[in-house]
Amino acid sequence: MFTNQRLTEAYLKAPIKHFDRNSKFIFFSDMHRGDDSISDEFTRNQTLMLCALRYYYDRGYTYIEVGDGDELWEYKHFKYIRAAHTDIFTVLKAFFDDHRFIMLYGNHNIFLKDHNYVAKHYYHFYDQYKDKIMPLLDHIEPLESLILMHRQTGQKILVVHGHQGDLFNDHLWPVSMFFLRYLWRFIHVVGFKNPSSPARNYHKRHKVEKQYNKWIQKYKIMLICGHTHRSKFPKKGHLPYFNTGCCIHSKGLTGIEIINDEIMTIQWRMLADQNGFVKIKRQVIRGPEPIFHFDLRHI
Repeated sequence: MFTNQRLTEAYLKAPIKHFDRNSKFIFFSDMHRGDDSISDEFTRNQTLMLCALRYYYDRGYTYIEVGDGDELWEYKHFKYIRAAHTDIFTVLKAFFDDHRFIMLYGNHNIFLKDHNYVAKHYYHFYDQYKDKIMPLLDHIEPLESLILMHRQTGQKILVVHGHQGDLFNDHLWPVSMFFLRYLWRFIHVVGFKNPSSPARNYHKRHKVEKQYNKWIQKYKIMLICGHTHRSKFPKKGHLPYFNTGCCIHSKGLTGIEIINDEIMTIQWRMLADQNGFVKIKRQVIRGPEPIFHFDLRHI
């Protein structure tokens, strides 16, 4: 019930971005960028992400970050996150300056719904080398949700993080944040799992995904989200629920691309060739499929 209500609220207030066959989008979520300490799960994939973002920047993609980019539950001070991942933020700034960066917030960076917090921490940063304040993502406006609407067909795609309606990650998020920051942050590194996270709890993840599908079936709208950390590309005849996966998995990072009116799931990994040389490689693991195949208005 809560998921239906919250997703509907997010849909009704979402700004609309039009696109067509010439548009290019890359969707990543759940980086959980931290402060480069032992509990920072993004650190191991920072090089992969840097390579991927440069690839998409050079090819004219718009980057849509689908929530939980920065791990603000675990790490209280954003300045340490930015300093730990300077190279990443340099590329994000390049996307932003070219008007090709859209940031959505999730539960782990829900502070970004507060304009004052964003203005204080994300607009500028102190450059220790230059000894002065420098622009970062100046006047960025993080969103809870976004609607992509096709210029020719009118097909809509709702993009949200996916925590909407989740009791402990939406309504009671301050409680979950407290336990993560002062308990799970320290003990998950030795194998304990956070029971409030759908990424760590199979049954909770399945329940969340079931609620997504109910909403899609009711409103006939394609959905792209993250949150569960499980990559999802619907099989033929299934409801159009897509999930980006996450960027902190030991096997690499997954995301979703839309290009030439086609959608696909991609993966970036470190792979060794026959000679033993390790290379970063982009792979299409699901799709591509024309997006109009997922327009429920005509099914």
